[in-house]
Amino acid sequence: MEAFDYDLFVIGAGSGGVRACRIAASLGARVAVAEERYFGGTCVNVGCVPKKLYSYAAHYFDDFEDSKGFGWDFDNLRFDWGVLKGNKDIEINRLNDIYKSILSSNQVDIFETRARISGPNEVQVDGKTVSAKNILIAVGGWPWTPEFPGSELTISSNDVFAMDQLPAEIVVMGGGYIAVEFASIFSRLGCKTSLIYRGDKLLRGFDEDVRTFITAEIGNHVDLYLEKDIEKITKQDNRLELSLKSGSKLICDSVLAATGRLPLTDDLGLDSVGVELASNGAIKVNEHFQTAEPSIYAVGDVIDRIALTPVALAEGQIVARALFSGDTKAMDYKNIATAVFCHPNIGTVGLSEQEALDADLQIDVYESVFRPMKHTLSGRDEKSMIKLIVDRDSDRVVGFHLVAADAGEIVQGLSVAINCGATKADFDRTIGIHPTLAEEFVTMRTKREAL
Repeated sequence: MEAFDYDLFVIGAGSGGVRACRIAASLGARVAVAEERYFGGTCVNVGCVPKKLYSYAAHYFDDFEDSKGFGWDFDNLRFDWGVLKGNKDIEINRLNDIYKSILSSNQVDIFETRARISGPNEVQVDGKTVSAKNILIAVGGWPWTPEFPGSELTISSNDVFAMDQLPAEIVVMGGGYIAVEFASIFSRLGCKTSLIYRGDKLLRGFDEDVRTFITAEIGNHVDLYLEKDIEKITKQDNRLELSLKSGSKLICDSVLAATGRLPLTDDLGLDSVGVELASNGAIKVNEHFQTAEPSIYAVGDVIDRIALTPVALAEGQIVARALFSGDTKAMDYKNIATAVFCHPNIGTVGLSEQEALDADLQIDVYESVFRPMKHTLSGRDEKSMIKLIVDRDSDRVVGFHLVAADAGEIVQGLSVAINCGATKADFDRTIGIHPTLAEEFVTMRTKREAL
């Protein structure tokens, strides 16, 4: 029998990589992991965790304003970016230590340095070559900025979490969930915020009614420049001047390029093995997350399927169990719930209306736009939206979309129902909790015409 130093060598200690390490080690495998940057990956360090903490901070602006309608009065209200950043850093460091502790407690060998693949069963790490029966790539992605004159003057979403000061005026480039979330956050923290996007509506890929609705809501707090693009950025003293292709100009203190992320596959040594890459650098894998090189696997953002932390966790676990317990469970990408932590939040699970039509389903659509009860006293001009998409033949609810405060918390429960095959009749016979926003989804009776 051929001997290897390890049964599994994982490159990248983010969510998917750490989960694979832990499961494999618990099944008796000899495991090692290499991480050159930070434990916990994008999510813990420069993604969902710090972003949600900043989103919480931003929500206090709304809460303080809304409280006046309920009898609260206060003076000298101010926001301190330094306190927020400092406390965020403490929490992220704590989580880093937890991820590292998970690896150590499972007897996973840790290499805090870059690793490169040098053969189907070889990894160069820490100045030496180690062998592994299986290699798992879980290196994630990295922010991407289009090149144009002055693009080097922009910052990325990663950089936001290292900023020591809150800019007075910021421009956000992009119309995806990262752009929309940061535009919401900055506008609530007292920063004059503009958003520039080439499309006519935000959040391409989401349900069209949701896109229309949230574009209008975001436009109440952020200066939107839709169907616009930046031609160049120049430095003017200590500020930045943006020249748009339309001929107009903007002046600001900082430009956040939230224009997407690309798989981080450069300089991994993949040219030395049979791993195949897509045009955007993503690693091509089969349904078992196996690359064209049979001993090498990949999971998470680096395979560019669904870039969500829980998805990477599930993928990493599936690989580890398949390799070391013979479990043949496949990944199911249907009905994966997701949330956008803008203001108001978006929660969605299942099919959009267009996706349902593209699947040749005969559908009924239920939609409600309303003012939440809270705002009858707060005076805030903010509405919520619920949309149900039902397969007419089976009566199953195949899509649920919510734009409202805490939408992610509500949709998590709905995703269980949809994955269990809940029908519209199941929704209708469920008694709502009154008075809540969430009761709306069991009281919808009026259909509208599908697209």
